Amino acid sequence: KMFAAYFDCPGGPENLYMKEVMKPDPGEGEVLVKVSASALNRADLLQRRGKYPPPKGASDILGLEAAGSVAGLGPGCSGQWKIGDAVMALLSGGGQAQYVTVPEGLLMPIPKDMTFTQAAAIPEAWLTAFQLLHFVGKVQEGETVLIHAGASGVGMAAIQLVRLAKAIPIVTAGTQEKLEATANAGAAAGFNYKIEDFSEKVLEFTQGSGVDIILDCVGGSYWEKNLNCLNTDGRWIIYGLLSGGEVHGDLLARLLSKRASIHTSLLRSRDKEASVFSPQYKERLVRAFTEEVLPHFSGGASPRLQPLVDSVYPLHAIAEAHRAMEENRNIGKIVIEIPV
Repeated sequence: KMFAAYFDCPGGPENLYMKEVMKPDPGEGEVLVKVSASALNRADLLQRRGKYPPPKGASDILGLEAAGSVAGLGPGCSGQWKIGDAVMALLSGGGQAQYVTVPEGLLMPIPKDMTFTQAAAIPEAWLTAFQLLHFVGKVQEGETVLIHAGASGVGMAAIQLVRLAKAIPIVTAGTQEKLEATANAGAAAGFNYKIEDFSEKVLEFTQGSGVDIILDCVGGSYWEKNLNCLNTDGRWIIYGLLSGGEVHGDLLARLLSKRASIHTSLLRSRDKEASVFSPQYKERLVRAFTEEVLPHFSGGASPRLQPLVDSVYPLHAIAEAHRAMEENRNIGKIVIEIPV
């Protein structure tokens, strides 16, 4: 048996507790990982409220990422991992538990000189940001990218990845403290969406031309301002709907007048066998990230990438961690430490 974050019925953070459940067995081509740290994501909050069920066949335990060590190998593993290897992974669920099984192609090595706590802050945020920028948005050198929720886990990763691609990151955030954190991470400019019109500020910053890419996890309420500051032929990428999905107004005419495109992306629901894009989409993503980005987390790399950990909670205080995220207090990732 093992301990895991659990809730019996949907509701508030007070429904969460640490439950003893059966330890999973690795199936064909799967690796058993002994989890040292996981991290919290908005999807965990939605799942707890009953609004985001795990994909078919995925664990119903919370947790979309984990860092730990290889504890077992299922039948048919190719030999790329051995017992004791330090690894991290993006998951469809099950990360906030003492053990989780992962298809071997979705594991990544933890960079040398990095702790499990730091590593747990990488998979979901960094793979999401990498996928949005490169697989979906096809970011090019010299382009300008507007990142909403710039101080979130995905936002902080995106700022650094835009810089790595030799493009220009600008952000929105809701407090001065968050804007300062994004500037430290490399944002060229930042705007407080609560007290200023970000679309006007973006147009000022780009001398009227607008941005080439928008990474948008807000949705409905931002549509007009987004289109206002999007360049001709710009790409507007929606990967979340924090303000809902309803749009009131002539969205399509505005889009057409700029020859702009809307892309949408959800990483969690991609089946591990195949996707609409190509077979093994997640494995391709993990492989590209491992080759192109991971080396930059190690000392001596230039530019050096840095996962940002906001705070660390033990698994038995999982409800507290959820409250912190619900109150939007975090800058960077909230990490959950798993008991030995």
